[in-house]
Amino acid sequence: MRRKSIEDLINVSKNKPKTLGLFDLTIMGVGAIIGTGILVLTGIVAATDAGPGVIFSFLIAALASALIGLCYSELTTAIPSSGSAYVYSWITMGEQIAFFSGWTLLGVYITTTATVATGWTGYVASFLREVGINLPKDLILSPFNGGLVNLPAVIIVLLITLLLTRGMSESKVVNDVLVLVKIGIIILFVVVGSFHIKTTNWKPFLPFGVKGIFTGASTVFFSFLGFDALATSAEDCKKVQKNLPIAIISSLAISTLLYIIVSLVMTGDVKYNLLNVPEAMSFVLITVDHPIVAEIVSLGAILGILAVILAFIYASSNIAMAMSRGGFIPSSFSKLNKNTQTPNKSLWMIGIITSICSGLLDIKKLATFANVGSLCIFLLISVSVVLLRKQHPDLKRPFKVPFGIVLPVLSASVCVLLLFNLPITAWMNYLGWLAIGLLLYITYSKSHVIY
Repeated sequence: MRRKSIEDLINVSKNKPKTLGLFDLTIMGVGAIIGTGILVLTGIVAATDAGPGVIFSFLIAALASALIGLCYSELTTAIPSSGSAYVYSWITMGEQIAFFSGWTLLGVYITTTATVATGWTGYVASFLREVGINLPKDLILSPFNGGLVNLPAVIIVLLITLLLTRGMSESKVVNDVLVLVKIGIIILFVVVGSFHIKTTNWKPFLPFGVKGIFTGASTVFFSFLGFDALATSAEDCKKVQKNLPIAIISSLAISTLLYIIVSLVMTGDVKYNLLNVPEAMSFVLITVDHPIVAEIVSLGAILGILAVILAFIYASSNIAMAMSRGGFIPSSFSKLNKNTQTPNKSLWMIGIITSICSGLLDIKKLATFANVGSLCIFLLISVSVVLLRKQHPDLKRPFKVPFGIVLPVLSASVCVLLLFNLPITAWMNYLGWLAIGLLLYITYSKSHVIY
């Protein structure tokens, strides 16, 4: 259970160019958080898990995320290194836990990105259908949903991977524009939809009971994974000790407010049991007889969801790069391109695997797998704060979680509670992913670890 030196990690991170300011970080966080959750999963979770009470699901997930966000802020400002939980667990818990943390993060980011890309296809198909173009179902649905391959999702993941290989300076400009477009169409949906709310649609408000709220919270939890993407960008941050905590908390606050408002409008306009569709916003607008606005929202969602895919492919390539530096995967994945200073081999590895998952797997199963993994990671983050304080009491902490260890312990407890509300199938998928990781660790990583 050998632990990694903090000094070595910090020294490595000092050499990377700093390109992301506070605005870029906040926009990246908002862009990652208000992706699939608000544009895709809001309707699905309302229809299958929580009904109009989905707003409580988002509030519970947001509360847990805020606690975890404070823990992230302490760790990222004290140890500004890409790698997130992988790095923190190696410092506090040792090599084996570090490997499985990194492996879990890779699985979570890949499945989250695939989920987003799958939802993106739903909006593309809806947009084209309204202008008289019907894409063949075999080419927009996975084999689990009655098709052959989700081809648009495959293509868009590979195109965004290509964009990221051009460098972060170009990518962040594209990302900022896409996020602003997404916020614009969400506001448009709220303004138009608010005129068609029928309070009778909110009855019953909790059709699946309190258990449905917690099941919904567990399902939508991965929607808030965006602030972990911020943590992995620590090496690219300007004034990381100041900007990163502000960006994490700000993006969480903005996103939670948007989630609640959209959920209320969506379930007020259309009865919750009709919302089990990936393109819920445009579906609602078409139902209340606003096809032109639905087209605008669909087009905006098509552009806006791209920001989420970009943020998560970027984050997962940073995890792969960090694991490569540690020797857990081959060293070639940590080499930066001379011209763009991006880990292109890591980017293409992540992009190709994600595109395969996007094309062939089911969206709900992808989301539940991502939830198990992300909750386990957030549990480790919470525990790492407590362990790091005990092991390195003199470490400089520009930001410190208040009230001693009370909030980190509460954060860990919430994660455990939500984990118990996830289906057994999600756990089986996650354990399968860990089994593949164990095989990699035994056959390669264990003999190549670098200290």
